[in-house]
Amino acid sequence: MGSRIIVGWIPDYPVIAAGALDAGPVAVVHRDEVVACSGSARMAGVRRRMRVRVAQSRCPQLRVVERDLAAEFRVFEPTVRHIEETVMPRLEVIRPGLIAAPARGPSRYWGGEPHLVERLAAALAEVDLPARTGIADSVFTAALAARTGQLVPLGGDAAWLAPYPVGVLGLPRLAELLERLGVRTVGAFAALPEKRVLARFGAEGIAAHRTARGHHERPLAVRMDSGEHTVSYVFEPGVHLLEPVVFAAKASAEQLHERLTAAGVVCARLETVVELAGGRSLSRTFRHEGRLSSLAVAERVRGVLQAWSDVGLLDAGGEAGIIRLVLRPEQLTAATGRQSALFGEGRTSEEIERAAARVQAMLGHQAVVRAELGGGRGPSDQVRLVPFGDLDTGPRLPDGPWPGRLPAPHPATVFPRWLPAQLTDTRAQQVTVSGRLALSAAPDRLTVEGHGEAVVDGWSGPWPVLERWWDRDRGRRIARMQITTAGGHAWLLTIEHGRWWAEAHYG
Repeated sequence: MGSRIIVGWIPDYPVIAAGALDAGPVAVVHRDEVVACSGSARMAGVRRRMRVRVAQSRCPQLRVVERDLAAEFRVFEPTVRHIEETVMPRLEVIRPGLIAAPARGPSRYWGGEPHLVERLAAALAEVDLPARTGIADSVFTAALAARTGQLVPLGGDAAWLAPYPVGVLGLPRLAELLERLGVRTVGAFAALPEKRVLARFGAEGIAAHRTARGHHERPLAVRMDSGEHTVSYVFEPGVHLLEPVVFAAKASAEQLHERLTAAGVVCARLETVVELAGGRSLSRTFRHEGRLSSLAVAERVRGVLQAWSDVGLLDAGGEAGIIRLVLRPEQLTAATGRQSALFGEGRTSEEIERAAARVQAMLGHQAVVRAELGGGRGPSDQVRLVPFGDLDTGPRLPDGPWPGRLPAPHPATVFPRWLPAQLTDTRAQQVTVSGRLALSAAPDRLTVEGHGEAVVDGWSGPWPVLERWWDRDRGRRIARMQITTAGGHAWLLTIEHGRWWAEAHYG
């Protein structure tokens, strides 16, 4: 038998969480786009993904509520606990109002899939939430089946999805292109050769193709009650030195791993909480994914404790030291084992992570970082350096689209601080860029601080970048050019306020 997934869906949950379900026409919006709306708003023509101004033109009485995702999770948490206690202990919160769980075990307990569906719907009704449920072989198909309350037969995902339009795959641009090519249904898309789909539509297209064929998009990361696996260590009296806390972290991590192993699960993240005598608490969440040893956990704790101590967080207000250390596993999933990866001379990823943690313990938490890619137009905007082992929780630019983004090939060296540069013409006059992006003269020579002067033998651009024109403090208006020199070097230049800078070097 294949795996089976049950999905519970609460329609219009953002409206419910905002407490506005019975308040007439309501739309919950995020970034000037409707993400959910009430039934009366839909009757007036309001739809998801609609711009706020368009929605208000269709429904002048529309009440607009800004989305608060944190509040949605907070409001949804008691419902999740209720389902864990009354229906099934293992589930995943896909988003507030949408949950998924393996169906095989609970269906056996409740006497079959139809009875499980009824029990889940009844549990949600007990907390006054209208819900719809569905079961299929994959999360995507089960979520779609939940909209009509259907149970898709075992092994029948592809056939059940086939009549639907390609728009249900949730990729508007891909759907538009497929429709232009005459591929209008999920079944027709699934019938295309996989290699052709990959070559034409890339990774996004092949993922949608797998979904269309009824394959699993990813393993279900079930949520399990992690309270029973939480480990804490109490210090009496409170301690000021870091070494006792690090020693306690190692012992607590060993105890935590024993509990997780006995339960047959691993955690994706590990939250470390330090409670201070004055009532404050500090926390840091690490990626774990079943790969951190107890020593690696202790070394991470040492690193963050040292970082907090360096900035005075551990002794603010004269508090009498650390009184409690808590290790709390998050996002528990079934332990299925993992393949050791090779790196260099046969080093496993655990050994690499342990070595990185030791370097952090000796040189500081910021000593070892990893690169995280994100949005932005320039090369320096697209890369963030995050301390090794930390989650990237800082502010980051969205993935896009970013009109005017610098195309590939990308520079080999991006300077942390732009280098002063001079771009001159044959008369040794500085080359300028007009408001219409016209060069005052053809570039002849380029001088970059620390790299000398070179003859220009080619260029492209300039390309304009106008960002946040409405923000006086953060707005930016620049132009970029790519310059090649006779010595075989290539540069990315930026002109801002009439002054040239070297932003990156292509090597």
